[in-house]
Amino acid sequence: MTATIAQPSLKRLGNARLAILTGGLIAGTLDLLQASILFGRRVPLVIAAGLLGPQALHQGAATYVLGICLHFFIATTATAIYYFASRRLPFLVEYPLVCGLIYGAIVEDVMNLIVLPLSALHSAGPYELKDLLLGLSVHMVVVGLPIAYTVRRFSR
Repeated sequence: MTATIAQPSLKRLGNARLAILTGGLIAGTLDLLQASILFGRRVPLVIAAGLLGPQALHQGAATYVLGICLHFFIATTATAIYYFASRRLPFLVEYPLVCGLIYGAIVEDVMNLIVLPLSALHSAGPYELKDLLLGLSVHMVVVGLPIAYTVRRFSR
């Protein structure tokens, strides 16, 4: 009898892992790709510099790989937050288009207003309106939507 009770929870745990890892991989890949297109291929060094400080901008391959790993860690963490929130707020799964767009904007705002100012780069603006609008719109599409639709896919 305990085996039948454990089965659904193991399946849910597997779905949670799959949703979080898949969403993090998709959103992270799309975001890194768009950032590299817009800002150049040194983006992972800038990400690593957020942890290590400005000297990381002049480092080599290991720092570059660290930046990529940090980027995917952040994307996977954003997916995990959305996934666990969706367990308490079912509308996040029921309305992935609207909720994903809003979540992408929230992720962008958290990065700009909390993470970047607290990072080793201490980036805190002032920002130009066109940069803010570009960041919001891009993250709504390439981060929020993939996370919301991936969580929806694995919530069934």
